[in-house]
Amino acid sequence: MMDWMRDNVWAAWAGIAVVLGLAELASLDFTLLMLAAGALTAAGVGAFFPHLLWLQIVVALITSAAMLAAIRPLLVRKIHHGAELKTGSAHVIGRSGVVVKEIHPDGGGSIKLNGELWTARPYDEVSTIEPGTRVEVMSIDGATAVVYPIGHPIDHTLPEFPKDTEPPR
Repeated sequence: MMDWMRDNVWAAWAGIAVVLGLAELASLDFTLLMLAAGALTAAGVGAFFPHLLWLQIVVALITSAAMLAAIRPLLVRKIHHGAELKTGSAHVIGRSGVVVKEIHPDGGGSIKLNGELWTARPYDEVSTIEPGTRVEVMSIDGATAVVYPIGHPIDHTLPEFPKDTEPPR
């Protein structure tokens, strides 16, 4: 058995690579995959130089270290730092829709957004938005879309009141 192992050391390295590759499927961290690559290169060296175990180990360590330092960060960045998945009502923020029922500060308005009907209220809390107006969803408040007409600058000023009356409280 030991004679066969000494003559076919590449098979032992290949077996180690397979075990590390299968273990990577459970961890999904790309660390074991880089170690498996080192074992595969050691298997290649072992096929040509079966009696130089020290060379196989050195090649496996250098390859694994290089893969961990250079390739793994690129893979992790590519896989784990993709576009953020928005779930729930957050996926509609920033999207545009069309007013189907007049939106006024007191509530009761609605918009059509991605084929769905949403209750809506104006963002600035003082304006009325007519049906047919394109609006952008600024935020979601419960199940109500807070919207603002597209193309209009956001006005943060308070409405003017006649000088002879007092503003509402």
